[in-house]
Formats: sequence, structure tokens, C-alpha cells
Amino acid sequence: MAEQNKKKLSIKLVRGYAAASKRQAKVLESLGLRRTNAVVEHFGSPTIMGMVKKVDHLVQVEELV
Repeated sequence: MAEQNKKKLSIKLVRGYAAASKRQAKVLESLGLRRTNAVVEHFGSPTIMGMVKKVDHLVQVEELV
């Protein structure tokens, strides 16, 4: 699979939905982040990276080994 060659990311929601617009809230839901301090793991595909860029002020991203 192509996804296995991509880096894996750990994405943590550090600020709540109150700091997000409606559009940003939809992006957070699409990423799977439902509440503050929730952590999800995704592969670093262009789609995921674009979503993270839209909410970069609300999330903390770490690259997993």
C-alpha cells in the first residue's frame, strides 16, 4: 500500500471548539478530534496535511517513528 511509505502523525487537540469557526469545527470532526486533549493518528497524506494546516492553531502535531 502507498500509505505505509508515508510518515505517521499524532494529532492532539489542545484548544477547544470555542476557539474554532464553524468551518474549522467541521475539519476537527473530520480528523476525529471530538474533545480537548483527544489524540488521533493519521498518515501524512496531502489531504490530512491540508486539514491540519487549516486548524494548526488548535492542534499539536508530532511525527511518530
